[in-house]
Amino acid sequence: MDEAIVAYRSITATPEFREMERLRSKARHDEAQALWNERRKIAKNLLKRNRPIDEIIEDTGLSREEVENISDTD
Repeated sequence: MDEAIVAYRSITATPEFREMERLRSKARHDEAQALWNERRKIAKNLLKRNRPIDEIIEDTGLSREEVENISDTD
């Protein structure tokens, strides 16, 4: 077990590994941001079609505050 721990630490300490982890983290963030933007776009379209806010919340997964901010700012 100790050998495995030492091997893990030596691998994760390399600059290459840290850079790969940084890039993975950035990719996850970018994907989440794109998904949020798409949900916001859908909510905006539903608001334009005068759909009830409760339906928009259910359909998009956005919070009430997020949906209300869309209608206030757009």
